[in-house]
Order: sequence, then C-alpha cells, then structure tokens
Amino acid sequence: MNWALANSERLLDLLWQHTWISAVAIGLGFALALPVGWAAYALRNTRRQGARQVSGVIVSVSSLLYTIPSLPLFVILPTVLGLGWLNPINVLVALVIYAFAIMVRGVVDALHAVPESVLDSSVACGFNKFQLGLYVTLPLAGPVILATLRVVSVSTVSLLSIGALIGVQNLGSLFTNGFNRNFPTEIITGVVLTVALALLFDVVLMLAGNLLMPWQSTLRAGDA
Repeated sequence: MNWALANSERLLDLLWQHTWISAVAIGLGFALALPVGWAAYALRNTRRQGARQVSGVIVSVSSLLYTIPSLPLFVILPTVLGLGWLNPINVLVALVIYAFAIMVRGVVDALHAVPESVLDSSVACGFNKFQLGLYVTLPLAGPVILATLRVVSVSTVSLLSIGALIGVQNLGSLFTNGFNRNFPTEIITGVVLTVALALLFDVVLMLAGNLLMPWQSTLRAGDA
C-alpha cells in the first residue's frame, strides 16, 4: 500500500490509459459487428444457397480473426498502419479486431435465438421489416448480445495488457516493470487494478442492460 500511495499519480495515469483504450475498442468492435452480424443473419435466412454460403464465410472469417496471436499482431500493425511503435492506436486497432471477431458470431447466434413464432406473430400484426428488427428482433436478442459484450469487455481488458510488451503504456506496464525489477508489489498492483477494471466494465454493462432491457429484471424476479 505504501508503494501504491507513493506512486498513485502514475497508477492513475496507467489506469486511465487502460480504461479509455478498452472502452473505445469495445464500443467500436460492437458498432462494427452489429451490422455485419445482422447481415450474416439475414443472408442465412434467405432461400438462396449462395447467400447462405456468404453468411457462413462472414462468420467463419470473423471467427478466424480471433485466432491471430496478439503479440505478432501488435508488432505488425505499426508497420501496416504507418504509425510509431508507441502509438496506442496500434493496440486499439488490434483490440477492435478481436472484439469484432467475438461479437459477430455472438450477434448472429443472438438473432437466431429469437423464436420464429414471435417473428411470424409480429408480421401478422402488421410490423414491417424495420419495425420487426427494431422493436422485436433486437430487444429479444439483446440479452444474448449483452452476454457476448460482457465476454468481449473482459477479453479486451486482458489483451490490452500485452500491449505493454511493445511499449504502449497501460496497466500491463506494471507487469513488465515488476518482472524486470524483480518487484512483486508492482506486479500484484497491476493484477489487482486490471481485475478491478474488468469487473468495473462488467458491472457497467450489467447496469446498462438493466436500464435498456428492464423487462429482463422482471423476468428474473418472476423466475425466482
């Protein structure tokens, strides 16, 4: 605690760096994956065989993106993007790729989890495609999408720590500095702050889910 208090300003700087990069990566990954996942879902539901194959390719390619080792990707991106090695945008782009890879399949699975009987009933009630998607499909798929987003948030906070190996300052810098100095206190502090930040993101997403989907709280209370 004495070391943490003495270095509180540096710890806050690293925590802020880790927080904003993670938040932006999660947000961009979700924003890109939602329309792509929805397109893959729509193509899979058509009767044309070619469209279904395209849907399968979209999901497969997005899933393969997550298999790219993080450290080589962090090393390659500065050259590809033409940015400096210490520019946090390099790590941000990599994290967006990983978040996108997880979210696309999650969005497709969430949309497919919506019962066909509900969609048919909505169409029979006069809902057009836009209304069906906005007022029926998306709200019912919301819990599964939220669950996937929570996985993405934890994964993003964890993966960002690796960026310290190429010099991008974040909470992972406490791990590398601690190992180099053989100073366990700094390592433990980094672990605690990283876990705490991941839990904070998870709590924020849960609260946002309860706010945007209040009926889920009612359903859980009814089940209890």
